[in-house]
Amino acid sequence: MEGSRIDVLGVGFDDVSIENAVQRACDVMQNGNKAYVVTPNPEIVWMCRRNEKLRAAINGAGLVLPDGIGVILGARIIGKPLRNGRVTGIDFATALFEKMAESGGSVFLFGAKPSFAEEAGQKLSEVYPGLRIAGTADGYFDNDEPIIELINKANPDFLIVCLGAPKQELWILENLQKLNTSLCAGLGGSIDVFAGKVKRAPVVFQKLGMEWFYRLFCQPSRIKRMIKLPLFVLAVLLSRIRGK
Repeated sequence: MEGSRIDVLGVGFDDVSIENAVQRACDVMQNGNKAYVVTPNPEIVWMCRRNEKLRAAINGAGLVLPDGIGVILGARIIGKPLRNGRVTGIDFATALFEKMAESGGSVFLFGAKPSFAEEAGQKLSEVYPGLRIAGTADGYFDNDEPIIELINKANPDFLIVCLGAPKQELWILENLQKLNTSLCAGLGGSIDVFAGKVKRAPVVFQKLGMEWFYRLFCQPSRIKRMIKLPLFVLAVLLSRIRGK
């Protein structure tokens, strides 16, 4: 599933439309191969600068989607624009669910607080009647094996892992070959949104690539995380100046 990528501070991004991303994901499930999808934003790219294992997990994914306007800006600064623009994790997932519902595909929801994944599954079943919820598990666990056993018993076509970065990417990298599923994706807080516990930014903010600002407005405590965005842009500028 991996093709040529655009490097932004050591992380290679696939320049794909959401339609192309969904098709590539469907191809993996249909062929019975194993691959995983990651959706790095500037904060995750910044983490990769000091976490080699995370960088390896990100770059080892079958599909690396640019989730964040900062990534698009960074690619433009280095002179290698991502012409298809942002493909957020939640938009990728919902588009894939819609496609899977046509053929009765199944998904396992793993992560978030207790009961959230179950509630998300119920709501997704209502929105996408043909989509089968193979199973759910919350993100509070001490041992991987019971989770792996639960997933394998469910045998889903698609597994979404919402443990937050870098935990979800590292978990997928470590356990993919043990799982009875073709496709995994690390999708951060998506289960919270699917369950109706967290609202996405209004469409106008989404179209402007300003979801980060809306989240900061709603949750001022995120300022410590958001400070990484200007640091990311500065690092990209320095990279361009140095020709690296």
